[in-house]
Amino acid sequence: MHHVDTLNRYPFAARQSGRTFLGLLIIFLLVGLVMFAGLRLFPVYMEDMKIRATFDGVQEELSGEGANKRQIQEAILKRFDVDSVRIIHVRDVEVKKVETGYEVSVAYSNSVPFIANINFAVDFNHRMTVVR
Repeated sequence: MHHVDTLNRYPFAARQSGRTFLGLLIIFLLVGLVMFAGLRLFPVYMEDMKIRATFDGVQEELSGEGANKRQIQEAILKRFDVDSVRIIHVRDVEVKKVETGYEVSVAYSNSVPFIANINFAVDFNHRMTVVR
């Protein structure tokens, strides 16, 4: 039986390393872009979490208390002020009377610059019911 040395048959086999410098550069570039996008979008989603927490807090606080439209708006305004919500105002929040109480909703968009003339546009929509 004759054994053939694979390095002699394939002289370039010993130099193959898997990933090339260009391949690693592309991977790092893509990971960097995703991380940069996350950094740009993080404040937008943090602001939305504050708004969602405001809605949840107002619903928990006023449901079953017989609150009226003005009381709901004042509670939202106070929470927006405490949480430093700046993307929307209480006048952007719609409070509509329904059979069971008041339906409170807001829909808004936020645009964040990314790179050059590329922007991220994010739409949010929140709705809750304050039961009488």
